[in-house]
Amino acid sequence: MFTNGLMGTLGGGLAVDLGTVNTLVAVRGRGIVLREPTVVSVQADNHNEVFAVGKEAMELLGRSPGGVNVCYPMREGVVCDGPLCEAMLKHYIRRAWGRRIGPLGVRLMLCLPLCITDIERRALVEAAKAAGAREVLLMEEPVAAALGAGISPKDPFGNMVVDIGGGTTDAAVLALGGIAAHRSIRVGGTHIDEAIVEYVREEYGLVIGMRTAEQLKIALGKAQVGGGAQCEIRGRKLDTGLPASLTVSQGEIGHAIIGPLRKIAGAVRDTLAETPPELAGDIYERGLILTGGGALLKGMSALLKRDTGLPVRVAEEPMDCVVLGALKGLNQRDAIPESLYADMTADA
Repeated sequence: MFTNGLMGTLGGGLAVDLGTVNTLVAVRGRGIVLREPTVVSVQADNHNEVFAVGKEAMELLGRSPGGVNVCYPMREGVVCDGPLCEAMLKHYIRRAWGRRIGPLGVRLMLCLPLCITDIERRALVEAAKAAGAREVLLMEEPVAAALGAGISPKDPFGNMVVDIGGGTTDAAVLALGGIAAHRSIRVGGTHIDEAIVEYVREEYGLVIGMRTAEQLKIALGKAQVGGGAQCEIRGRKLDTGLPASLTVSQGEIGHAIIGPLRKIAGAVRDTLAETPPELAGDIYERGLILTGGGALLKGMSALLKRDTGLPVRVAEEPMDCVVLGALKGLNQRDAIPESLYADMTADA
């Protein structure tokens, strides 16, 4: 029989953080080799004919010519378009692997949010296997984020990770190779962008795209109301349909995004409320670790510190933690408790 190590060498091993907004792929022995938007453009008259994938497709968002539609195959951390997700994954697997896939195929470690249903889980596995994966292993995102942030999988003390992704937020307390308490909500970076789009529309009657909203979030987004910085944006007037521009302030954007931020903070508080007392004492000393793209929002750590009274730190390279943790889970199967894998029968 082949050992796990020999199977991995011959068949290949990839870890994939298949996010709502971005997809990262890491390869055994090489680290992160691919960072691309989770976007596909297709022919309008033939949904199955892929026109472009990733950055090339993103460049068409809001500017796509007639006959081309730009689509997101993932929504809120789960597959919403199976065929497009399959086509995108196949494209990324081939690019990341960089050479001919051997006869044993590719062994794939995928991450998934805690709020995923069994049906959504099966859709993710089916898309991965249709894309060429020989075996699909699954790991929950906060577990992968914790491993990527340097937390030992066998640490007897409690550690709390809050992973704020593009479509979901997962808060989990980990100890002794398991999850002691958790909350998962379908709120993330895209919902913050949508809140900005809605605010500008309601307040100024100006229609802006999601890319503009994301740029505003990066430039002016802050997890508190206030701030004097300003930014000019361009869009289309709702009443006339004509192009227009306006200047918005940091304080306005802070007000616009307070709704989704409150939901994220609420999920963190709910997780702490369910944490066993002994582990709560550990977290009181150690604090919270933030990962995911949402951890980079200005003032996010300060908001959670104020809401929980606990120390909060942002992990080093927070956007990479999930995929690096998944790669660690793929490489160190013998060193990581089986309980930290979401589903060991995904390849059945």
